[in-house]
Amino acid sequence: MDYTQITYEPVGAVARISLNRPRYRNPIGRICIEELDHAFSRAVDDPELRVIVLRAEGDHFSAGHDLGTPEKLQDDEARPYPPGARGRFHRSWELYIEPGLRWRNLPMPTIAAVQGYCIFGGWMVATTMDLIFASSDARFLGSKFQYFSVPWDVGIRKAKEILFEPRFIEAREAQQAGFVSRVFDRDELDDATMEYAARVAESDPFSLRFTKLAINQAQDEQGYTNHVIAAHSLQPSDGAGSQGAQLSSGQRRIAPIDRARRNFDLTRGLASRP
Repeated sequence: MDYTQITYEPVGAVARISLNRPRYRNPIGRICIEELDHAFSRAVDDPELRVIVLRAEGDHFSAGHDLGTPEKLQDDEARPYPPGARGRFHRSWELYIEPGLRWRNLPMPTIAAVQGYCIFGGWMVATTMDLIFASSDARFLGSKFQYFSVPWDVGIRKAKEILFEPRFIEAREAQQAGFVSRVFDRDELDDATMEYAARVAESDPFSLRFTKLAINQAQDEQGYTNHVIAAHSLQPSDGAGSQGAQLSSGQRRIAPIDRARRNFDLTRGLASRP
């Protein structure tokens, strides 16, 4: 596969995979997901590689779902999904649930290096990695999105607190909640992540694989995978409301991105804008 939205670089025993559309702040769409899926499989199939690092070019890890870049619009026209609720469900499952669960269970350690904004779709991609390292200026914005991992990422009460409002959480707060493992100055993030990955890669790959499997199984015994699948079934009914549909009270629901704009300048962070 020829990559157009990511780059792939083996560095010693580490696969360094980068989101590579900084002009649009690295939005997450079908082409990007397909390329990531291919790159992850490529790394797993390479016997010389033992760890995956996922990072991003530019100032931001990801401004979220691709809302309408030229590449997305062209792809939608060339490969349309079926219309109606079934088509929306099929698209959501194919793009977010199947790849997300597959990436979570890749048979080698994975690390996301996050800088700047990590919004919605960016959160969904980052959370499928085993570890998240962040720059001190990283900002995370969650929601009831398709791959709904937030209660597992930050805990039940913290998830309610940040999603009810809703608001960004900064890198240090995300670290305190257990979502982010380590925080570095921005100019140190890439090197520190790759140095850690190289140390992990010195371990026996068989041991790394089964350590990860045992930990993921412990989480699944608590219901992780079943929860992600069940929460996804609620997404279609939530979608209309999140777009500002009228509620029975006569008041409009405020979408998370709209509320967040009140406190943060996202004008330059929207994925659909060049």
